[in-house]
Amino acid sequence: MHIEPGLVDGAKLALSYTTAAACIGYTAKLSADAIRKDGAAALLLRAALATALVFCFFEVLPHHPVGVSEVHLILGTTLMLLFGAAPAAIGLAGGLLIQGLFFAPFDLPQYGMNVTTLLVPLFATAALARRVIPDQMAYVDLRYGQALKLSLAYQGGIVLWVGFWALYGRGLGAENLVSIGSFGAAYMSVVLAEPLIDLAVLALAKTLRGLQGSAVVDRRLHQAA
Repeated sequence: MHIEPGLVDGAKLALSYTTAAACIGYTAKLSADAIRKDGAAALLLRAALATALVFCFFEVLPHHPVGVSEVHLILGTTLMLLFGAAPAAIGLAGGLLIQGLFFAPFDLPQYGMNVTTLLVPLFATAALARRVIPDQMAYVDLRYGQALKLSLAYQGGIVLWVGFWALYGRGLGAENLVSIGSFGAAYMSVVLAEPLIDLAVLALAKTLRGLQGSAVVDRRLHQAA
């Protein structure tokens, strides 16, 4: 997911700076909560791991331009389940920034839009997880239906935000609407793959009991709330 350069430009970019600042502010709040819960060292370690993974997702995994953006396998729900919402948010923002600074400088003007598009659905997915995953269930015991709901929330949120930026930048022209539709149709195919990847990663984590209680992963991964 990378907004097409020039899709939003000029004075309209100010909105993306505002939404990105709000996302960073909420990430700071989540980070403060995580530090109180597990300590600063655990947050920094998990955020570093998430950042490295996000960079690999963007640079190594297949990605294809479709319509107004690119189709990526971002695995935002996987990061959230493994590391928690705050490290996942830092990882998404950090991995995206590293890619822009060193490998895709043409994406930097779109950074505010891209980081908003990645983080707002993550926050919504974290809130949904509190509703669909019982307190007495560890994440490693997640079922496919629960993983699918989380994936739908995250990927659907990304499609909605990309559509919003496209409409905001280029309006309701027929060509723009077709581009939005083609991106949405292609991107939602990720929903079919992500829950299976989530469950495979969680099954692997379940066998690695040595991680339980460590600073590497969120404690909810192996323990009930």
